[in-house]
Amino acid sequence: MSTRYTKDHEWIRLDGDVATVGITEHAQEQLGDIVYVELPEIGKKVTKGGDAAVVESVKAASDVYSPASGEVVAVNDALGASPGAINEEAEGKGWFFRLKLSSPDELNELMSAEQYKEFLASLE
Repeated sequence: MSTRYTKDHEWIRLDGDVATVGITEHAQEQLGDIVYVELPEIGKKVTKGGDAAVVESVKAASDVYSPASGEVVAVNDALGASPGAINEEAEGKGWFFRLKLSSPDELNELMSAEQYKEFLASLE
């Protein structure tokens, strides 16, 4: 499945029955230099739209919401030592956590890459 996007600037990419979640390039640009990330505990149950993580930059702290419901099965521990990876590659090595989805159908409610581009254009 392709990557899907939320209006809160999170992305989610499903691989088998596990989905990887992070913030978008747009979000990291808005935040500026990221200095700290608080990741969820493995085993934490998250709900679609619920708080899942926190990202702090030199400008602000922001909640990261889960794009879908499920259980956290992995976190990107590398971000503890190098949160700047999010600035370098927000939609790649800067991922936050992985979810075992409880309701994969929720992904159908999210935006495609094309829809997300249109959404960003509407914000300008």
